[in-house]
Amino acid sequence: MRTTIYQKDFNEILMEAEYPDWFKDDSEPLFERTFSASLFFGKGVYKEIYFEGVHIGYGNLELAKNTLFHFETEFETVEMHFALNGITSTDASELSGTVDFVSGEHNIFYSKGTTGISKWSSKLPLRIFEINLSPAFFEKYIPSGSKRFLDFKKAITDRRSAILSSTYNFPITLEMGQLINDIIQCQRKGLFKRIFLESKIIALLLTQLEQMYSYDVKNAPVNLKKKDIEKIYAVKEILEKDYKKTTTLVNLAKEVGTNEFTLKRGFKELFGTSVYHYWKCLRLETAKTMLIEHQMTIKEVANEIGYKNPQHFTAAFKKEFGTLPSSIRN
Repeated sequence: MRTTIYQKDFNEILMEAEYPDWFKDDSEPLFERTFSASLFFGKGVYKEIYFEGVHIGYGNLELAKNTLFHFETEFETVEMHFALNGITSTDASELSGTVDFVSGEHNIFYSKGTTGISKWSSKLPLRIFEINLSPAFFEKYIPSGSKRFLDFKKAITDRRSAILSSTYNFPITLEMGQLINDIIQCQRKGLFKRIFLESKIIALLLTQLEQMYSYDVKNAPVNLKKKDIEKIYAVKEILEKDYKKTTTLVNLAKEVGTNEFTLKRGFKELFGTSVYHYWKCLRLETAKTMLIEHQMTIKEVANEIGYKNPQHFTAAFKKEFGTLPSSIRN
């Protein structure tokens, strides 16, 4: 199987990769590799991990200008797609209409192999995270009881390309972000890494399917105006850029041009958690990464993420992750 992404007008290849048939190779528990590019239209890095039935890919790309890329893939796959940052618009040969993504959105696709054109905006750096599953792997977990899921399952059976949510993408929740970060940051090796990744992939798929199923059961769309959604995403971006920011809900709301009530209600509706809890978890996730990757004391880490009292940091860390910071380091 092969995947190629290229800039046709200038004959520049961004990525070209060959894969064994659904990555079945018993000689190794998993395979990892990295692609990097520095071309006239931009530069970026794409990393991938694959093993039987699963392909994980993630990376970033900074473009000098809006660019059209052509792509060809021979995969028959179910793809869990997460647009962590950036703006893209894709026109695939087997899908009706374009598929648009902005920062903080996800969806699930089925394709039996396709070609198409994708427009990537230079307005924001592009950060993507995607997991390709074999249809056999995915079908073990798809729920019943919803027309959305029944139609998608039939499309896989009929080998027709389809989108699980064809009218809109869903917002990436805090839980999804934490699971994605766990996958990217995993330091285990060999079979232990594969077991860890499989467990996180199933948990991530669960959060996607649960979110869509809950939406169908409630039969109520996100009850916010487009301009309010944009402002709430702006607050999320403010928190992510400066997780140590000392502020209040009122000030955050004023900063993006909304009010406290709309911010509180809308943030919960979009991301499934409160602004305060999201902000706290950002700091604690950063602390976890520091403890794993850097030689810093618990006091230094606590101070770095804005806790003046290390005991308060330790208590918050244990409440969030169920273990002490010292155990994470060990």
